[in-house]
Amino acid sequence: MAKCVWRCAALGIFLMLAAGRVSAQQESLEQQFAALPWQAYPAVGQIAAVAQISLAKDLRFLDAAGTSRFLELNGNPPRSDEFALVSTTGRWFAIFDFDKSGYVKDDQSLDPAELLSVLKKQNEGGMAERRRLKLTVLHLDGWAIEPHYDGETHRLEWGTRLSGDDGKIVVNYTVRLLSRSGVMSAILVSAPETLDADIKEFKTALRGFDFKSGEGYSEFRQGDRVAQYGLAALIVGGAAAVATSSGLMKGLGKFLAYGAFAAIAAVAAFFKRVFRRKPRQQ
Repeated sequence: MAKCVWRCAALGIFLMLAAGRVSAQQESLEQQFAALPWQAYPAVGQIAAVAQISLAKDLRFLDAAGTSRFLELNGNPPRSDEFALVSTTGRWFAIFDFDKSGYVKDDQSLDPAELLSVLKKQNEGGMAERRRLKLTVLHLDGWAIEPHYDGETHRLEWGTRLSGDDGKIVVNYTVRLLSRSGVMSAILVSAPETLDADIKEFKTALRGFDFKSGEGYSEFRQGDRVAQYGLAALIVGGAAAVATSSGLMKGLGKFLAYGAFAAIAAVAAFFKRVFRRKPRQQ
């Protein structure tokens, strides 16, 4: 797998209100968020031409160009082919990314302890990358939720807990949705104190997610491309990883990160102001 597979976590952006007043810089940031091409209910967000998500009234969606700018505003490098789903509460957002790597067989068992060891080694390289990009350095502390796979829904899920140099802690909850031709990554960025509630909201939002006709996991046909790795690689590196004698993958990629909203009342108020305005309909 490429870029998205190794991203485990993120730290929040600032957006602090001083003495009840909005500074010029904060006002400018709010205007930039408001200017993004938000899609709202009853729109259906199109994801990488292979899937779609129906929007509830408390959700907003951004196309690839809007998501790239959204990530920049949150202190991340821009991306060219990712899609954002954002809660109007300002507590969480999710990033979707599709990798057309082929059909992944789901018959592999998972060893959470060994997988975490690999991710921590990758995190060392990720810290150097974030220093180079002048972003907050992140330290992988451990699992917030151990990896588990649901064979009925064909979803692989796990959560990682990270801390920044400033002591702040955030959690990324990751879902890999398997399809006939590849894997959809959906990463929820949240704070530990709201994680349970945010996961519940996110899973409710995913009820509106569907692969398009012909892309479902059960629609696999003989002759389709089959990925040369299993479930463990979806956590630690995918196609860009190297298989060890134990069958586990040691990822060679850089451990990157998404920016998250700070879990403070000012942020919730900020997004309520932004989303009170009528979004652009696509």
